Amino acid sequence: MTTAPTPDQPSPSACDDAVVVQDTVRWLERAVIGLNLCPFAKSVHTKGQIHYVVSHATDTRALLEDLQRELEALAEASPDKRDTTLLMAPLTMPDFLDFNDFLELADELVEAMDLAGILQVASFHPRFQFEGTLADDVSNCTNRAPYPTLHLLREESIDRAVEAFPEAEEIFERNIEVLERLGAEGWKALDVGPRCPVDHGRKGGA
Repeated sequence: MTTAPTPDQPSPSACDDAVVVQDTVRWLERAVIGLNLCPFAKSVHTKGQIHYVVSHATDTRALLEDLQRELEALAEASPDKRDTTLLMAPLTMPDFLDFNDFLELADELVEAMDLAGILQVASFHPRFQFEGTLADDVSNCTNRAPYPTLHLLREESIDRAVEAFPEAEEIFERNIEVLERLGAEGWKALDVGPRCPVDHGRKGGA
């Protein structure tokens, strides 16, 4: 899947994969951890328990196949080595509404694989937009990543994290406040956008 480019003559696909991962890690470190948007992220990042996968899917069916494979892999892996997976899909669903609809298929897949209550799928998208907000509202950045991303999580890890952070239920409201204080220019200054030449369009989102 994700392949690091060789120093001499990287192939375009390998280089693209490496850049997608690098962009995602930069976003994680500067935004998610840097702004403390998720108090659980720092621990798994520091321990190297996040698995990064770049999907080359260009349609829904191919992305579902990649998602199924990664769900199986996460379910079988030791939590100490792989607690969570970030599956980035830079080549598909630039339209946020299409991506949002895909999440229903993702949940159905989890059910069909008998993984409900064991794993769940969350998501981020570069053009994420909360219902009732304007496209350029900075609050939308709480759920924006450089590329369409599926976050595969263990239910047990979520439960433990919530026990360790009783304020978890207030994360959403706090994150909105953080982003509003930061402002659009502050978010832009974090430099967490995509570097791959992928068209994320303006349809269906910000």
